[in-house]
Amino acid sequence: MARRNMGEDEHENHERWLVSYADFITLLFAFFVVMYAISSVNEGKYRVLSDSLTSAFRSVESARPVAQTSASNLITPIQINPRRNSRSEELARRDKRERARNLAASALSALEPLVRQGQVQVSEGARGITIEISSGMLFAAGDSVLSAEAEQVLRAMAAVLAQGDFPITVEGHSDNTPISNPRFPSNWELSAVRAASVARLLAESGIGAGQLSAVGYGDQRPLESNLTPEGRARNRRVAVLIESLAPEARSESAAGAASPKI
Repeated sequence: MARRNMGEDEHENHERWLVSYADFITLLFAFFVVMYAISSVNEGKYRVLSDSLTSAFRSVESARPVAQTSASNLITPIQINPRRNSRSEELARRDKRERARNLAASALSALEPLVRQGQVQVSEGARGITIEISSGMLFAAGDSVLSAEAEQVLRAMAAVLAQGDFPITVEGHSDNTPISNPRFPSNWELSAVRAASVARLLAESGIGAGQLSAVGYGDQRPLESNLTPEGRARNRRVAVLIESLAPEARSESAAGAASPKI
């Protein structure tokens, strides 16, 4: 009786590998569930993945071509549409930038009297094209009333700018010489009122009020050092920005002729 019990104990279970295989399949399934839970998955792509996994476990031969066809359909719009949109937007930006350049060149013709005197600077930057006019040619010292000559040339410039639909920002700038009187307690007020005076004249001359804005920067954005009379005169200016929003590095050139290059 004892010998038969020993023989029965020595009998091995050859199907124990099924336990390990079942554990492996369970872990593999849990892995895919966790990966899905922690990631942001496109619903259509996940459906393709789910169908592929289900078919693989069931040994269905038709699973692979279905997955390839579905995935191809999902990827095609992503590859083509952004390129078309990007090219279209770039062409639109170039066209807008070129129109702004032409408009600024035409506007400078109206500023011919100031151009001849070297009182106009032109610069092109990321926001657009800026026409800078020396405040000495527009206003008396410490004042915000436009001179008769300044009104005449600015109205002629406004007639040109009114032909475009670009937003226009008028910026007032000053040097760092302190000013304090009942009307202008500081350079902030002086530069802001000067910008508003120019913007108001442009609006009266045909430019839509919705296109215009005015801002005063005081002495906070100097172009040159305020330690010399020449530098302070350069910093006292009114800038008319034609906003084309062109993403280019700023380049500056003095407008020394009636038809400057922009």
